[in-house]
Amino acid sequence: MTTALPRPDRQPLHHRSRLRDTKAAAYWLDRPEHPEPLPRLTADTTCDLAVVGGGYTGLWTALLAKRAHPERDVLVLEQSTCGHAASGRNGGFCSPSITHGLANGVDRWPAEAGLLHRLGMENFDAFQRDLDTHGIDCGFVRSGKVTVAATPWQAEGLDGAHALAHRYGERTRLLDREELRRYVDSPLWTKGLWSPDYALLDPARLVWGLRAACLGLGVRIAENTEVTALAGRQPGRVRLTTPYAAVGARQVALATNVYRPLLKRLSLSMIPVYDYALTTEPLSDGQLASIGWGGDHGITDAGNQFHYLRKTDDNRILFGGYDAVYHYGNRVEERLTQRPATFDTLAAQFAEAFPALADVRFSHSWGGVIDSTTRFCMFAGTAAQGRIAYALGFTGLGVGATRYGARVMLDLLAGERTERLRPAMIRRPPVPFPPEPVRYLGVEATRWSMAREDVNGHRNVWLRTLDRLGLGFDS
Repeated sequence: MTTALPRPDRQPLHHRSRLRDTKAAAYWLDRPEHPEPLPRLTADTTCDLAVVGGGYTGLWTALLAKRAHPERDVLVLEQSTCGHAASGRNGGFCSPSITHGLANGVDRWPAEAGLLHRLGMENFDAFQRDLDTHGIDCGFVRSGKVTVAATPWQAEGLDGAHALAHRYGERTRLLDREELRRYVDSPLWTKGLWSPDYALLDPARLVWGLRAACLGLGVRIAENTEVTALAGRQPGRVRLTTPYAAVGARQVALATNVYRPLLKRLSLSMIPVYDYALTTEPLSDGQLASIGWGGDHGITDAGNQFHYLRKTDDNRILFGGYDAVYHYGNRVEERLTQRPATFDTLAAQFAEAFPALADVRFSHSWGGVIDSTTRFCMFAGTAAQGRIAYALGFTGLGVGATRYGARVMLDLLAGERTERLRPAMIRRPPVPFPPEPVRYLGVEATRWSMAREDVNGHRNVWLRTLDRLGLGFDS
């Protein structure tokens, strides 16, 4: 959020008219190249490794496991179709960080921040190499990202982020208003921070590419196959129950994002937070020139309730963020991926940011659910005497980090003491969220306080208390 962007109660009605013909579907998934669903599992089977979840984390796990040991029988069980949830609905921003940004890693694990930063950059490079190795054409480009500021306190925040980046060898450059106009020209934004080591990609083509690579190596994938229960008491095997068949697996990797945890210990570790986005109709070169956006870089703003913007291959602008909505009782339902009030707000805010494009119509509107933790980044662990591993909680910045989570799970299942397992972020779980109704009240108080900080630049007592306790809420 920025102070110049309108609140929902200030929206002019004409912004809603630009949403009149908008398709209620994720832009990335609404394409003819969407692969046909694979058959569900209908007969009992066994395998060496069962992977629960067919998003990025699960598919990376299956791919890396099968590549390392081609003789291993790997089975992926996906409750819907691969990439249906967060992996096919995100903005396609691929960060090198495994800690939800350098600052979050430094704040939470200062003694290990250098190690975490290096591990993140190594994973980022390996991510790109693996795409090349397996011929996954997902439009991955290290096009960089600009973070923009609209208020004096946001500009000060960019100064701090720039200094911190250089302390850890991360390349950034501050942009004054004139320099910023070479990347994007908006009346709202007065300063920017250029980060060249950042990538953009097509989220759906990534998940479809990983799926195809897995199948090419001999991984078995069953779609529309929900795992409803785990039982790890049988010697040497974990039993997975599905509606139509059972699986006996020597090892299990859980990559279930925010969906109902199959281990009771994980029930308070994450909350589902809904995030929303719009895409415009395809824009002409002249329209893009009118806002000074000639490059392929992504853009985020520096507010707590931040926005993310990027161009697609066919010259649409994806505009998302701002609202991060938690529903009482950890509700996760498909109907919650549509929220007209948020789409109205985003349309109005887009017009404020780009007056020259105020009459542009929107083609797609959608939402997705994020697995948010109290420390904003992934966690991992094991159960059933090391036969079950999990990696969850990527908190909306996990496109690149999911590969790291996959490697961590495979290390844990192999019983190997690798450098990836050294950091405290892997060895120690996040502080759990409280039960309801305290959880809902706490999230709402935090959202309200973050919005107030965006308006006045002051971090109130509630937020400072959360800072001292190492707790938070983010998307």
